[in-house]
Amino acid sequence: MINWGILGCGDVTEIKSGPAFNKVGNSRVEAVMRRNASKAEDYAKRHAVDKWYSKADDLINDANINAIYIATPPAPHKDYALQALKAGKNVYIEKPVTLNSVECKELIEAEKRYGKKVVVAHYRRAQPFFLKLKELIDQEVIGDIRLVDLKLYQQPGSEAIAKTEENWRINPEISGGGLFFDLAPHQLDILVHIFGKPLAFNGFSVNQRKTEPVADVTLGQILFAKDVAFTGTWCFNSLPEDEVERCEIIGSKGKISFSFFSANMSLTANGKTIHFDFPPMQHVQQAMIAKTVDYFAGVNGENPCSLQDALVSMEVMENFMTVKV
Repeated sequence: MINWGILGCGDVTEIKSGPAFNKVGNSRVEAVMRRNASKAEDYAKRHAVDKWYSKADDLINDANINAIYIATPPAPHKDYALQALKAGKNVYIEKPVTLNSVECKELIEAEKRYGKKVVVAHYRRAQPFFLKLKELIDQEVIGDIRLVDLKLYQQPGSEAIAKTEENWRINPEISGGGLFFDLAPHQLDILVHIFGKPLAFNGFSVNQRKTEPVADVTLGQILFAKDVAFTGTWCFNSLPEDEVERCEIIGSKGKISFSFFSANMSLTANGKTIHFDFPPMQHVQQAMIAKTVDYFAGVNGENPCSLQDALVSMEVMENFMTVKV
């Protein structure tokens, strides 16, 4: 049985992840933690969790807990993960995994040193939508892949961007690098998962509006194996009528057009277009959590998303985030 302790029982754990830990086999939530004790207690009572804490050390050192889910903003990820590994606990950690690649490498070494397991919550890898996307690419349904073109344009304050009490996503000391750093990990990780480790990449960011301390436009290019060429543009200062979130994978026999965040996909080949419909998932992380539980329990020896996997997209993002003035 994997007995979980959740560090940071905030908004992301209400529906997306938290309830799923009690819905997969051999898994239960033992305790939750939040610095605000009353909010931790409220969460625990609403989700039928027996214990709650206001200090991370108390939860990490709870003898009944053998796995820690780190669901805080990125700034404390590294330190919490190090504490958990040292305490002999396996770790499931939200994305972006750390503030930067240096911290991620520290965790890789700690995972080896303490002999425990770490999984990064790039949960789209386990969802039926992206499993289907990978299947279509692997089966060469659209032939040899030529181009991957990604566009994400959002107006300032877009409703598509998650809201929190404190807008920590635009504070680089907490988030690591603004809205690009928050959203791009989902996208880049899937592309790396499908096409493999990049052979080369280059990009830059600019702060056009200068109303926040982070860049609001990012452009990047990647060369994957088999000459697959990627170009991506992220703009968080677009006009409302220009908002778009779309990725096209163009091959020698057709193309696949899809959205990372709204789960719609179409395949065009041989003059015909097929649309794929996927029912909404109540808890978007449940499939990934199930794989993580199996990995922690030794049922499955394959890590569903390792620190080494997360490091690849982290290094790409850091390159793209180089600010040009």
